[in-house]
Amino acid sequence: MKIENCNPLNLRRRIAANTVALFGEADYPLAKSLDYRGDPGLFGPGSATWEIIGDVSVMVGGIRALLVQAAHPEVVAGVADHSSYEHDPLGRLSRTTSYVTSTAYGAMPEVEAALDAVRAAHRNVTGISHRGRTYSAGSGSGASWVHNVLTDSFLTASSVFGQHALTAARADQFAREQASLGELLHAPELPVTRDDLALWIDSHPDIEPSPGMADAVVFLTRPPLPRSALGPYRVLFSAAAATLPPRVAAVLGVHSYPGAVSAARRLISLLRWSIGASPSWWLALERVGERPPDGFHFRYPPPVDGVESLFTRS
Repeated sequence: MKIENCNPLNLRRRIAANTVALFGEADYPLAKSLDYRGDPGLFGPGSATWEIIGDVSVMVGGIRALLVQAAHPEVVAGVADHSSYEHDPLGRLSRTTSYVTSTAYGAMPEVEAALDAVRAAHRNVTGISHRGRTYSAGSGSGASWVHNVLTDSFLTASSVFGQHALTAARADQFAREQASLGELLHAPELPVTRDDLALWIDSHPDIEPSPGMADAVVFLTRPPLPRSALGPYRVLFSAAAATLPPRVAAVLGVHSYPGAVSAARRLISLLRWSIGASPSWWLALERVGERPPDGFHFRYPPPVDGVESLFTRS
């Protein structure tokens, strides 16, 4: 091994580059964000959303959400019937990441554009599940399930793996903020506290095993990722499995292993040291002229022109 490869700065950059490459299949969604100077977007500085989505623990939340969403037969039937995730996993990952980034950190025109894109994509996602029930991705209980599971999974990941302790008040704030986003997607059921959200998911009457669920779990267990990403992914997947509600885990047939949470905490600490807080959070703070809260570090600027060196990176 060359000496320069042992340099901590080189190691940090290499880990960051390999991780970011997994999400690079889509264009950066906030490339024009600085055209909307002063626009706080849907949440704004001081929000729980900016802090929770801005930490690398969100990666565990994303995997967990995909697992839990698969426990709903109509939701997973819509994915199986209308998605190309098995053939283009990184493309779907990038599109989902773009949506989360845009709605969390975008100015309102960028938020609205992301919502319009989701509504358009879901318009024709209709059909009948294996148990004979109709589904529609754009409305009804399925829309609530997808949105609430994502919110709950981000909250759970932040609680277990986040950089800072998540208080009950802060968690409830995140649930309320995300409910406001769910309203824009016309989701009819939107719990506004962490406890109510967890109870709503764990006691949901519609979840049960299905053919689509089995396929989704197999895919999520062994996705066709680049070889360099498979080891870290398995650690994150096991961490996501370890945080599943017991009833949902039983439906999915997913199990973790002793030490999964500890292993993931070590990996997430390494990723946080390498990547830092989300560059899109940096961009949103720059757009509204605010400084970041204490205790968060931005390693890399967002991929846009015009971002000043406003924050100290360390």
